[in-house]
Amino acid sequence: MSTTPARRFGLAASLALAAMLPGLSAQAQTWPSHNIQVIVPFAAGSASDVVTRIMLNKMSQNMGVTLVVENRPGAGGNIGTAMGAKAAPDGYTWIASGSGPIAANKTLYEDLGYDPEKDFEAVSPFAFFTIVVTASTKLPVNSLAELIAYAKQHPGELNYGSVGIGSSQHLGGVYFEQLTGTKLTHVPYKNIGQYAPDMIAGTVPLGFQWLPNVMAPLKSNGAKALAVAGTTRLPALPDTPTTIEAGLPEYQASGWFAMQVPRGTPKDIVERINKEMARAIADPGVRERFEQQGAVAKVISPEEATKFVSDEIVKWRGIIEKAGIPKIK
Repeated sequence: MSTTPARRFGLAASLALAAMLPGLSAQAQTWPSHNIQVIVPFAAGSASDVVTRIMLNKMSQNMGVTLVVENRPGAGGNIGTAMGAKAAPDGYTWIASGSGPIAANKTLYEDLGYDPEKDFEAVSPFAFFTIVVTASTKLPVNSLAELIAYAKQHPGELNYGSVGIGSSQHLGGVYFEQLTGTKLTHVPYKNIGQYAPDMIAGTVPLGFQWLPNVMAPLKSNGAKALAVAGTTRLPALPDTPTTIEAGLPEYQASGWFAMQVPRGTPKDIVERINKEMARAIADPGVRERFEQQGAVAKVISPEEATKFVSDEIVKWRGIIEKAGIPKIK
């Protein structure tokens, strides 16, 4: 039987890729044979959605297959994540979930409808949004030390915004309170776009935010970045010190996004997805676009990812329980 040039090219590409990925079974070498669905349990255009699509676009080019993104937001990411947990474990459904539905929400919610550790195979985290401690220019502080002193002098008076209860921005604020002995007031927003004007106006003058959520106030000089809660400075904020440099080294906080697949997905396919993710984020263009979004790109092995998820669940459970945050029904 004759083959078309396009089919011959596809076969050659598959064989070349198989040669690049030694140690994989025939099943993984012939997979995928059709489009792959990627569930993103957050809104289209959100920071998580943007970085996920950046990586997936490169993966699609490298793999020669269409990766179809399906946004299923709601309940802090739980709805889309639960949908993914029920999918067939055949490698054709991936879930690009995050620190909320995979880690913190296990403690925050009475019933997720899934178990983050039992219902998924962890492939790897891929994007870390380091928390940026940001203050309105209306607030009379210019450093992290000054913020802590001011907060102690005005207990309960400082409002900080987030995308909702249990979000990394909310828990970043809770963790900050616990480490500094301060008392802040959390203001959750259904639409984070409403937060920037309030920060600039000084009505909600504080944030423990991802960079994309405060970029507009920073660029308009309506806010100032006091510190980055990570071990290294962000390329997009080269003049902003880390919390280590600013005198609060214990305060390390970030929101992260990770690829999961349904429990029972063949190990060699999990490993192949992992290798393709690492290959995509190694691309300089992908890394640059991540940095522009304030995200750090990183892929670890599936075994390390499994431990990472468990450790994050334990970490945020301790913070949530210490704060006495009631469970969400």
